[in-house]
Amino acid sequence: MAKEATPVAALSREQAAEELARLAGEIAGHDARYHRDDAPIISDADYDALRRRNAEIEARFPDLKRPDSPSERVGAAPGEKFAKVRHAVPMLSLDNAFDGDDVADFLNRVRRFLKLEADAPVPVFAEPKIDGLSASLRYERGRFVQGATRGDGFEGEDVTRNLRTVDDIPEQLQGRVPDIFEVRGEVYMSHADFAALNERQVAADKPPFANPRNAAAGSLRQLDATITASRPLKFFAYAWGEASERPADTQSGAVAAMAAWGLPVNPLARRVEGVEAMLAFHADIEARRAELGYDIDGVVYKVDDLARQDALGFVSRSPRWAIAHKFAAEQATTVIEGIEIQVGRTGALTPVARLTPVTVGGVVVSNATLHNADYIAGIGNDGQPIREGRDIRVGDTVIVQRAGDVIPQVVDVVLDKRPADAQPYAFPTVCPVCGSHAVREVNEKTGKVDSVSRCTGGLICAAQAVERLKHFVSRMAFDIEGLGEKQIAAFHADGLIAQPADIFTLELRDAEPDNLKRLKNREGFGETSVANLFAAIDERRTIDLDRFTYALGIRHVGETTARDIARHFGSFGAFREAAESVGGGEGAELDVLTDVDGVGPIVARAIGEFFAEEHNRGAIDALLTQVTPNEMERPGADGGELPLAGQTIVFTGALEEMSRPDAEALAQSLGAKTAGSVSKKTTLVVAGPGAGSKLKKASELGIEVIDEAAWLERAGKG
Repeated sequence: MAKEATPVAALSREQAAEELARLAGEIAGHDARYHRDDAPIISDADYDALRRRNAEIEARFPDLKRPDSPSERVGAAPGEKFAKVRHAVPMLSLDNAFDGDDVADFLNRVRRFLKLEADAPVPVFAEPKIDGLSASLRYERGRFVQGATRGDGFEGEDVTRNLRTVDDIPEQLQGRVPDIFEVRGEVYMSHADFAALNERQVAADKPPFANPRNAAAGSLRQLDATITASRPLKFFAYAWGEASERPADTQSGAVAAMAAWGLPVNPLARRVEGVEAMLAFHADIEARRAELGYDIDGVVYKVDDLARQDALGFVSRSPRWAIAHKFAAEQATTVIEGIEIQVGRTGALTPVARLTPVTVGGVVVSNATLHNADYIAGIGNDGQPIREGRDIRVGDTVIVQRAGDVIPQVVDVVLDKRPADAQPYAFPTVCPVCGSHAVREVNEKTGKVDSVSRCTGGLICAAQAVERLKHFVSRMAFDIEGLGEKQIAAFHADGLIAQPADIFTLELRDAEPDNLKRLKNREGFGETSVANLFAAIDERRTIDLDRFTYALGIRHVGETTARDIARHFGSFGAFREAAESVGGGEGAELDVLTDVDGVGPIVARAIGEFFAEEHNRGAIDALLTQVTPNEMERPGADGGELPLAGQTIVFTGALEEMSRPDAEALAQSLGAKTAGSVSKKTTLVVAGPGAGSKLKKASELGIEVIDEAAWLERAGKG
């Protein structure tokens, strides 16, 4: 959310549609990381902000609501390693309240829907919101028969064997129980058990878990139930799904019945009435939060009367009769002892504050993200001041916020405690790992400078090396059979491959008499597989120019741009000469690259910056001693008109005679442009089996559609 500055009220219809598409994709990704992978990368507060923005845009433009709208989804699709369980009653999520006004609005909506007087009493059942993994337990005649995760709300994972190992979950319920009763609740891990588990992990030379929620979720979703049994999981029951009969007429009565049957329920839950009582309960629970011994992230209010719950029903992904009142992000005060720069796999330089360790919400925090240079300087992504313009310096006393058990962040500075000798932080202009220039790109459309600084030493930067090498051997680059991502990572870790040229000297070095790391002696290799690998490497000593250019991993130069460059220059030497003439990517020199179809100033600058680095030029020189890029015939070089000049072609569906990339390359060699989507500019659609929405849109726009056989004939290959 931090990068989105345009208020919802200021969005045009086109901007709103684009924003809804972005939010749908981003939220779906976060849902999968949280619910399926147990590895969230943003805070609960930031996630909630994404959902709120989506809801606000949909409220303003209801006709733009997407079929894949986050407001229609719960959780994430279940993983593939477990059998699936279809929930007889969907396991939905809850809407959120963030302050007293939201809570009052919730009660008022309930009264309006039920047509009650404005001051009519509406008792609610209030309980702590456990931060764990939602699970359902199906009991038949009192015996536990099946357990499942929530999944996407409609279908979850069958984790029956794992749930049987949780001591809190009874195999047989006590007393008179309905013939069918599906208990809903939360699997969690206490702080003490979490700390002990992490001690055992470290002692066994295994990575510690990030937080109790991830530890609980990861433990429950083990294929080996004995591992789950070794983990100290607990369970709180708080609701139900399918039930042959209800044990009471109220939520509070039903929870009491579950307790009587032997199910663990939260002892802090109680029935309250009115906004003041609800907020008092919330304040009390929040004040006791650190003493509970387990993680909670808010309070849940449910209309107590079950008949009223039935009348209220559901809307979209949540019930009208319940709401989660979230806690504010947890904060603490500490001191910045230093600022370090981490270089990510894409070259992004991320500043991290090293802190005097402090406990925030039961978790010891010793570092926090500082996002980027502007954030440190007190400037937001919209160019406006944040923290009232207060910058962040080493030695500062700062307020650290932790929300959602992800990396904490520094949210403010206590200026009256700033040391007299504290100096403004000078963000590095070179990569701390490889010494290459670190640059901030400029958006050619908006003129806005990117907030992220990136290392330009792609081929030689150790922080990026493995990912760059993986890209180098990827399918659309060198595509060396037998040398995939796994082998690249292993060879790099063992010092066998540091840069692309090393791939092509591997056989010579492997044959050295004193070599103690012969490939044939590695696990998974033998003489035959090693010989096959070396043969596959030799086959790539000559390679098409576009593949070679793409393999270099220049920022913004994808497959299509690499083909455009290869067709424009014809040889790598000509391309390199033009790129090196650009230098650091400034001034009129950009024209030699922006003359290439599809290359704008941003791409041109990235190319210039890449070739301006001596390290990159050295890596390329070493590579060219081993590899020869084929020259590519320049379109129209003979002065003739290309047969498909001026056409824009879209390929869709399955092609049987050639791959789609090869088909696109053929079209481009004949003068056509290729596109990934159908628009009014499209002149031809080539549709294979399985063509879907693109074919439909082509029909609506009256665009010519042909099959693969007709395409090959038109391209002169039939």
